[in-house]
Parts: sequence; structure tokens; C-alpha cells
Amino acid sequence: MGVLVRGGTVVTSSGEFRADVLVDGEKIKAIGDGLDAGGCSEVIDATGMYVLPGGVDNHTHFALPFGGTYTCGFDTTPAAAVGGTTTIVDFAPQPRGMGIRDAILKHVEESAEGKSAVDFSIHGMVMDVNDRLFEEIPKLVDIGIPTVKLFMAYKGTPYMVDDATLLRALQVAKPAGVTVMVHAENGDLIDLLQKQCVAARQVEPKYHAVSRPPIVESEATYRALAIAALAGAPILLVHVSAKEAMWAIRDAANRGEPAYGETCPHYMTLGIENLSRPDFEGAKYVCSPALRTKDHQDAMRAAVKNGWPQVVGSDHCGFNWAEQKHLGRDDFTKIPNGAPSVENRLAVLWTYGVAAGRISRQRFVDVISTAPAKFNGLFPAKGHIGVGSDADLVLYDPSGESVMTVKNSLQGVDYCAYEGMKQSGHIHAVLLRGKTIVKDGKFVGCPQGGRFVKGQPYGAAYTGL
Repeated sequence: MGVLVRGGTVVTSSGEFRADVLVDGEKIKAIGDGLDAGGCSEVIDATGMYVLPGGVDNHTHFALPFGGTYTCGFDTTPAAAVGGTTTIVDFAPQPRGMGIRDAILKHVEESAEGKSAVDFSIHGMVMDVNDRLFEEIPKLVDIGIPTVKLFMAYKGTPYMVDDATLLRALQVAKPAGVTVMVHAENGDLIDLLQKQCVAARQVEPKYHAVSRPPIVESEATYRALAIAALAGAPILLVHVSAKEAMWAIRDAANRGEPAYGETCPHYMTLGIENLSRPDFEGAKYVCSPALRTKDHQDAMRAAVKNGWPQVVGSDHCGFNWAEQKHLGRDDFTKIPNGAPSVENRLAVLWTYGVAAGRISRQRFVDVISTAPAKFNGLFPAKGHIGVGSDADLVLYDPSGESVMTVKNSLQGVDYCAYEGMKQSGHIHAVLLRGKTIVKDGKFVGCPQGGRFVKGQPYGAAYTGL
């Protein structure tokens, strides 16, 4: 039983054209003008709309333990669907004493499988460093995991790795086709600055940014890039917020190094002033790296336009403000880091990127769908509108304007990081593997309809971007 999406403008990372899209089962069967709807159970009129490949969110944290609490679980992934994301790539937390491979399988089986409304893949996330790690990283590709993340921040936790550990991880990852992702902030400097703030009774949310200035990110980025160059291995710097860090990635790539970057919608649109909101509302905006001043926001938007970061991920962390964020009411260092964003990622980038004339529609599709699919070895099944690709489609209607608000959010938390900001256009419909899961902007799919999708080593990231 097929579906015909008729009369829309198909947008890919390389161009756009008017065409019908014929879906047969879970795959795209044909793309062309005037396709026959015979045998189709559903015909969707996409006149005046853009037909985009389903969003691939390279950076989410569902059911993540942090500071004695957990983010919202995969039962809130309908938020991804209504936000135009059909595939998420989540980070699997590694319990103390458990190997990275077993941690991934545990996250899939206990947290995601049978609970996700959209398709999902997984990144390994090193939270307990031991010698077994260097034996396990090359074997991750055997279970369909071609990426692993390491932290240079969070001193005093099992997360933080030293330079030698990062080098060893890069050395064993490269021949296996595993891409190393890095949270680049200088954990030693942050630890000292946090202690100095607390000692001076500077404990409000705004001091989160004071303890994490841009230089702690840029220094760690320079160092991570140097270590990757020593290993001759690809590296992806995640959630880049500081302009100097982004410039370092740009310069490394221009030297021919396989250096890649990711930024997030909040680093392009939300400023440091949010951390000073009264009545502890600033806690809603505590994320790491910290929000920056306007010059850094402008630099992130310019970077996306110029192709310096390949990916725009949400870094979605669903913590409630009234209870979980208030764990740090008297000490900003205890505020759970992160903000909800999976539902808003496409809308923010469309409104303040495409509609504002800052980036092209092709660049939009690349950073929200095609490039993240490539980095995670999911392309061309995901992130692409082509014959044989999964029928993951988003119908974006550019007309009209609305306001982003928590009132109609499905993210499962009590606030919206983009509350009151305008949204140009809206997502009209979303198909996941040929099934309509969003209609007229409402989730109508199966809350457990997502599948685990395995990634291929290196995807197309190392050689194809």
C-alpha cells in the first residue's frame, strides 16, 4: 500500500526541484513529475510546501543520569517527530564498572527499544575509563556503533579523560573506522574556577558562565585537534559554542586534517543574559559549554553558512526546572546541565537561518539531516531523498507564523528554552519509513514505532564530506 506525496518542492543537500515522491512500503520507489497514484492508499497534497528528508539529530540525551537524577526517557520522543526529526542518535550512558559495549546494549534494550517513536541509533559514551576500553572501541562496529564520545571536562567524575587516554582512543579507533567525538572543555580550569566562585559565595546560575569562559573551550579544542593530528585520526568536536574553537576546527580542516564540528541551535540564538534571569529562571539555561555573548552567536551562524561545522545537533537534555534544575538552587555547580531542544531544532534553524536569509535551504538540509546521517554511517538510507532510501519525509509549510511555547510541547518538561520566540512556517506532516506519524502538526504515529538502526564504520564522514 503506497503513499504519493504530490506537488511539493523536494529539497536535498545539493539542490531543489518540483516533484512527486512515490513511497512503496518503507522505501522511496520513484521521484518525478506527474507520478501515477494508482494503488496508493494515501495521496498527500504538498503544494506550496518543501519536502525534506527526515531530520537526523546527531546529539540527544534520553534517560541520561546526571547529578543524581535522569533526563526524560524515550517515551517523550514524539517531540522529535513533531519537530521534524525521524532519527535520533542517542548517547548511551556507561555505568561504573560496565564495559562500553554492554552499556550500549543495555541502553538499547532497557531504555530505547519498544519506547521510541522515531528510529534511533547510538553513540558509545565513555563514562568509566579502564584499559578494557581500548580493546572494546574497535569492536563497536560489530554491533553497528561507529562513534564514541569522550569528555575532557567534568573533573572529579569518571567521565574526564586525560590527553594520553584521548590519544590511545584515537589510535585504536582509526583503523576500526570508529569516529571519536569529543566534549572539549578544560576540566582542570573549570574545576578551579567553580571552586573559586563557590568560595566567594557566587552561586547563582550566571556564575556557570563565569566558570566556563570561552577560553576553556577553545584551549581544549586546540589540544584535542593536536592530539587527533598526532594520531592521524578523524575527530568530531561536539556542541561548539566559542568562536575561537570553531575557527580552530576550520583551520585544521583547511590544513587537510579530518577535523569536524557540531554546533547547536541554542548557541546560535540564545545569549548569556538568559543565565541572569530572576527567580532562578536562569537555571533553565545552564548547559555546557555555557551560553555566550552575541559575538559568539553571530560567529556560530556565520560558521554554519560557511560550512565549518558539518552538523547542527540539539544536545537535547530533558530536565524539569521546578524539581531537577532546583537541585542547584544554592549552588550552580549542582544544576543539571542541559536544555530541551529536540522538538525545536528544525524550527529554530529554519526561522533564524533560512527564513532570515542567513543560510540556504540546501545548507539547512545538510546540517540537520544529510551530514549527521553520513557521520553516523546511516546514509543513504537516512538523510536523503532518493530512490531506495527510507521514506522518511518532512513536509514543511513556509507560510504563517507562530510562537514557540511549552504549552503545546511534547518534550515532557515544564519549560521551553525558546519560549516566546517566533517560528516561521510549520511542519505539516512527517513520514517515518512510509507511515504518517505527524499530520497537521499533530503526532498520530505509534509511540513505540521506532527501530534501532545500525551504522557503518566511518559512514561517509571521513571521505565523503
